[in-house]
Amino acid sequence: MHTRTLGQNLEVSAIGFGAMGMSQFYGPNPGSREDMIAVLRSAPELGVTLIDTAEVYGPYDNEELVGEALEPLRDDVVIATKFGWDIQGGQMVGLDSRPEQIRRVAEASLRRLRTDRIDLFYQHRVDPAVPIEDVAGTVRELIAEGKVGHFGLSEASPATIRRAHAVQPVTAVQSEYSLWTRNPEQGVLAVLEELGIGFVPFSPLGRGFLTGTVDASTQYAEGDSRLSSPRFAEENRAANAALVQRVAELARDHDATPGQVALAWLLAQRSWIVPIPGTRRTARIAENAAATTVALSADERRLLDDLASQVQGERYTAAQAAWVDR
Repeated sequence: MHTRTLGQNLEVSAIGFGAMGMSQFYGPNPGSREDMIAVLRSAPELGVTLIDTAEVYGPYDNEELVGEALEPLRDDVVIATKFGWDIQGGQMVGLDSRPEQIRRVAEASLRRLRTDRIDLFYQHRVDPAVPIEDVAGTVRELIAEGKVGHFGLSEASPATIRRAHAVQPVTAVQSEYSLWTRNPEQGVLAVLEELGIGFVPFSPLGRGFLTGTVDASTQYAEGDSRLSSPRFAEENRAANAALVQRVAELARDHDATPGQVALAWLLAQRSWIVPIPGTRRTARIAENAAATTVALSADERRLLDDLASQVQGERYTAAQAAWVDR
């Protein structure tokens, strides 16, 4: 596995692992808890060292799962988790990045993760009620105390990134980015390059769409978040099939899978981009890790760029989009 550097000095595998789907958002888990622990433990064995979770996944269950699985392998992995939600009765009811709340979340996450440090601590969503300078200052204090290693932001605007970075250097910004979600190209990537901040794309495989396993007839189980996603509406899935078809054709040319081509396209965008695809299967972790060996030509990347510009359907509902910083 190749490695990449986020920020100034956080070295991680070029492909990370998003653990969210093991606890929620993608319907019933096909495996047991023991199965998921085995999958998580296989990640560092396959060279995947950046593991991403959050208190809100479950909520709390995902951090507990990651903590139990990776406790014996703690020195082999970089664990990222997040703060910023107001969770009441097991539900997200709003945002809360007050300094005292950040500290409460840090302490609780440390317990659930069975560790004495959070390697990368993201603000999950920007809280307009709390100055970002206060947020960055609180994380700076946690870093000074040795409880946190690095500061990150998720779905943050260029202006917010600059303000936060001026108080506490930001190591990584996390947002959705893939062949069919290009929003970070509208200012975020430029400011990250200027400031020397790494970028961690979530949903780099388009929530499964870019793997070639989804078409207009695909049915999702109850509880799967894609049921409410505008981009996964039947008519949009049909319209976006051309992109996936071309990705599949390129995959055949490279003796690769469509998912590997989609990840290779992301890796080629910048040397400081580290995608975090999620899965519930060890075989998929191995497949994703092997994307680092797929080299797309400049012409192939341009072709994919052109096709990606024709994607139809919004990535979020209006309610979900309201949480994104602008």
